[in-house]
Amino acid sequence: MNEKFVWQFAVLETHLDTFGHMNHATYLQLFEQARWEFVTARGYGLERVMKDQIGPTILELNIKYRRELRLRELITVESETLDYDGKIGHVKQRMINQKGEECAVIHLTIGMFDIKNRKLVRASNEWLKAMGLNAT
Repeated sequence: MNEKFVWQFAVLETHLDTFGHMNHATYLQLFEQARWEFVTARGYGLERVMKDQIGPTILELNIKYRRELRLRELITVESETLDYDGKIGHVKQRMINQKGEECAVIHLTIGMFDIKNRKLVRASNEWLKAMGLNAT
């Protein structure tokens, strides 16, 4: 079974739009922050990316907004790597409010990008472990 990572945040004033709920672009920023927390906790943060010159990149995403998020709500983000085959992986993340309701869900297709050679590369065992998978 793939490991889930849980991260929490509170909706802040800077997250809101003119309708008084969280701005659509802010969801993407907070989902990304949760992913960085996920891999950094497993030893594959930005420092490692800069050292190796290989890091994660998003190839495709689909997001569904299900319920609005309002000021000062405490939100839980669940992140899970669904699979990773060679150069391509799939990640699912969910934002859940304090009532346990799913407020947003995002599905991502990701890959590891070689910054020097400007191309996708095969995921290393260290990256797979950082993503909560059992590396082989």
